[in-house]
Amino acid sequence: MSKLLVFGHQNPDTDAIASSYGWAYLEREAFGRDAESVALGTPNEETAFALNYFGVTAPRVVESAKAEGVAQVILTDHNEFQQSISDIKEVEVVAVVDHHRVANFETANPLYMRLEPVGSASSIVYRAFKENGLTPPKEVAGLLLSGLISDTLLLKSPTTHASDPQVARELAELAGVNLEEYGLAMLKAGTNLASKTADELIDIDAKTFELNGNAVRVAQVNTVDIAEVLERQAEIEAAIEAASKENDYSDFVLMITDIVNSNSEILALGRNMDKVEAAFNFKLENNHAFLAGAVSRKKQVVPQLTESFGN
Repeated sequence: MSKLLVFGHQNPDTDAIASSYGWAYLEREAFGRDAESVALGTPNEETAFALNYFGVTAPRVVESAKAEGVAQVILTDHNEFQQSISDIKEVEVVAVVDHHRVANFETANPLYMRLEPVGSASSIVYRAFKENGLTPPKEVAGLLLSGLISDTLLLKSPTTHASDPQVARELAELAGVNLEEYGLAMLKAGTNLASKTADELIDIDAKTFELNGNAVRVAQVNTVDIAEVLERQAEIEAAIEAASKENDYSDFVLMITDIVNSNSEILALGRNMDKVEAAFNFKLENNHAFLAGAVSRKKQVVPQLTESFGN
C-alpha cells in the first residue's frame, strides 16, 4: 500500500489532532503501513498546550492530498466531506475512525469504518491499541487523553460514554499525569480568548453542517467568563456576517461555553433565526440567549438544529 495521510477535520481541535496522531502510530506499528498524521489547520491553544506538554511536534498542515502525491487517506474525528480536506472526493478514503453522525459521505470502494457513540475519537483509538496488543507510549497516551478530556470537558459533558472514565484513568496512568490537575490546566489553556481577533475567535472550533439545503456554521469557544466574550459582541457579529457572506452560510450559531459552570450562551445570526429559536425553545434577544446545561455541540446543539431545520 502506498503512503497514507491520516487527519482529523478542518479547524482541528485536540481530539482531531490526537486521534489522527494515535491512529497513524497504530497504522505503522501494528499494521506496518506508511502512515503520516497531518492537520487541516493550525492547532489551537488548548491543543498546543497538550503537544508541548508531551513533547510532540505539531503535525504539518496540508491543504490538498493530491498535492502531497497521496491517493489514499484515513479520516479521524469526522466523516462529513465538507469538514474534510479540500480534494476529499478525488482521493480514496480507506478508513474512518469517528464518533459523530454520518452525513454527506460515500465511497466508491469498501473501507474500514469504525464509528462508536463514545466521548471522543481518541477513546476509539486507544481501544484499538489494546485490541492489537499494543501499549501507546507516554506521548501518544498523553495526546489521546487530551483528546478525550477536550471533547468531554473533563468527563462532564453529556457526550461522555460509560466507558470513557476508565479509558481516561488508564491513559492518565500511561501518560504519567493526574487526570483532574492536567485536565483542568489543559482546558484553561484553551480559554485565553483576549488575544484572538474576532475572525480567529469564531473559527477556533467551527464546523459546517448541511441542514435541509442550508449551510449552517456552528462554532464553539470555551471560556470561564461568558460576559467577557459578550463584551466583544459587535466585532464578533461583524466577523460572523463577513464569514457568512464569503462562504454563503445561511446561518451562523456560536456557542460560548462556560467550562466551569457547564452552561452556554448562544449567539446566532442568519436567515433562519426562527428555526434556531425553535430548536432550543428560547427567544433571542439582541441576537443571543442563554442555554442552561449545554456544553456539547454534538449532542445538545446540532441534533436540535437538524430537527428544527428539517421541519
